Amino acid sequence: MDRITQWVSTQEIPADLTIRIAHSIFPLHKAVMVPRCGYIRRAVAADTKDKDKDPSAASVELDLSAIPGGADAFEKVARYCYGANFEINARNAAALRCAAAFLDMADLPRRVDEFLAQAALPSAVAVLRSCEVLLPAAEELGVARRAADAVALRICNEALFPTRPSPPGWWAAELAALSPASFQKVATALRCRRAAPEVLAAAASAYAELALAEVLADPSQADQRALVESVVEVLPSGADAPIPAALLCRVLHAAVNSEASAKTCRDLELRVAAVLEQATAGDLFSVALDGAGERVRNADTVRRVVAAFVERQQAADSHQGERRNRRSSMSEAVDSSGKSAMEKVARMVDEVAAEMATEESLGISRFVGVAGAVPKEARACHDGVYRAVDIYLKTHPALDEIEREKVCSVMDPLKLSYQARLHASQNKRLPLQAVLSALYYDQLKLRSAGSEDADDYDTRSAAEQARAQAMADASLARENEALRSELARMQAYVSGMQQQHSKGSASSRAASPAEKKKKASFAFLGSVSRTLSKLNPFRGGGWAIKDTASVADGGRHNSSNAVQQHVVKPKRRRFSIS
Repeated sequence: MDRITQWVSTQEIPADLTIRIAHSIFPLHKAVMVPRCGYIRRAVAADTKDKDKDPSAASVELDLSAIPGGADAFEKVARYCYGANFEINARNAAALRCAAAFLDMADLPRRVDEFLAQAALPSAVAVLRSCEVLLPAAEELGVARRAADAVALRICNEALFPTRPSPPGWWAAELAALSPASFQKVATALRCRRAAPEVLAAAASAYAELALAEVLADPSQADQRALVESVVEVLPSGADAPIPAALLCRVLHAAVNSEASAKTCRDLELRVAAVLEQATAGDLFSVALDGAGERVRNADTVRRVVAAFVERQQAADSHQGERRNRRSSMSEAVDSSGKSAMEKVARMVDEVAAEMATEESLGISRFVGVAGAVPKEARACHDGVYRAVDIYLKTHPALDEIEREKVCSVMDPLKLSYQARLHASQNKRLPLQAVLSALYYDQLKLRSAGSEDADDYDTRSAAEQARAQAMADASLARENEALRSELARMQAYVSGMQQQHSKGSASSRAASPAEKKKKASFAFLGSVSRTLSKLNPFRGGGWAIKDTASVADGGRHNSSNAVQQHVVKPKRRRFSIS
């Protein structure tokens, strides 16, 4: 103000126009300001018309406290009107443009627009940022829109013709200084200029990343919640620009832990579900963690995301089924891609469920909700979900039988691989029903394999033959082991009884009827022992059994009573089960 006073006083002409802005007073001249400022010209004309009734009033006093930019901006405007030199830069360009538009000036707005047209991207961003303190005037006068358009133009030029070799996408970091409302103006300007979706996605991703760093530093503050909600609102839709799934998962994690509004969280859940097949298990698992990233606290959010994805896929399959008759080839191609996406998400959910299962405080309903969010028929093999179930049961050993059955309800034992079923049949943590289901499936496969013809057996693949053979060998081994144990037990029992009988016969002179009955019992036990010895398939491997009785089996035997030793090869039982 001192400079203005000195400058006006050097003109040696009395001031006849006084401008008052808050506590600042500018003594000026009508002859200088009226020709250049339409607003002042109209105000002086209206004031002079009123003052015609009182000729003593020669000077005019106007209150321009409503001018954007305040006294500082008006000082530069007045200096421009008086022909003084000053620099238009990124710090004062927006205020000058708003003040010039408010005063209805012709030349100064054009000069500011020329500055914006020639300014580099950082300067254009600074101008747009300075508009934030000039709202709503900057919005009403169109200054913010012009600054946003200048920023969008620089971004498009930089994307097509980079001015810096490294780092790539450096221009996206310049947008971090903007508020969400200003960034929304830039995104709108980029769409109007038909920028490539990759450019818009890169700008939105960089802005969201930098905003997330600020939010995650202290997610409990109310202003951080507002920032997250604002960032979600300015993110472009998937049709405009594909935002990476990893970034959307991090934004959802920040929104949930900062306690953003339910609408914001639901919108993010749907956006993550739309690109869930592009995410990784780590991205989805990060959504379930708390703000510190240490404990599982948001399992329900993961369940809703997966459920939304499944619902989208089912709706798409239903829609494609209606078009299958008209364009069958295209429908089949889309169906296969949708099936692969569902299988990929199913594997991802199994990995996430396995990671969440290590949390001791995770309830059964939440674990089942996540692991069972994908339909069972979407998984070709249930080994992944079985692994998650086994980890959960190992982490929670105090569950009773009913609770363990509820945990195992998310998997189908009949869809386990051979190795997984073998592990499940020996897993003591599983409930009895799950173990029996796995064993029952093996029994069905064995019976099915045993009932096949030789031609069918030869036409099966080598892998199936090897698995069926291994299962049959295991069954035979169990059966033979049981027979061998029973044979050894019976032989020991019979030997003991025979020794006792021989001792009793030597001491007695005549056999009583009870003793005769005992002899008959001994003979019967000996017959049983010999019969079991014939059934033993291990005799060919070194077991020699002496047959002391002549058995008529349709063959010819030696008439002598000499003891003959028979060595019988093990009987090959193809695909027999006990």
